[in-house]
Amino acid sequence: MSETVKIYHNPRCSKSRETLALLKENGVEPEVVLYLETPPDAATVQKLVKMLGMSSARELMRSKEDLYKELQLGDSALTEAQLVQALVDNPKLLERPIVVSHGKARIGRPPEQVLEIL
Repeated sequence: MSETVKIYHNPRCSKSRETLALLKENGVEPEVVLYLETPPDAATVQKLVKMLGMSSARELMRSKEDLYKELQLGDSALTEAQLVQALVDNPKLLERPIVVSHGKARIGRPPEQVLEIL
């Protein structure tokens, strides 16, 4: 595994900015992925779900977003592939920030959680 630390970052999100600052305070210069500009593909979303220890892509979604409700992503009839594709098509729904390091991932809510995997 690469030693590169990666952060899926949204500069408009305060938690994302706090997490990025925390990484830098701890001497980590992460690879910054502006996921709204370069959304992860389906394979990456599936990998993140697994690395985060989640059982479904739905857990990686911002369920309070209006878009989540508009797309009816809470519908239990949706397949995992459909949920993954919804994240690929609508990266705004991705919970943030996500930090990946040493084959593991954490969501920076609170930001200190990411220190567990450094």
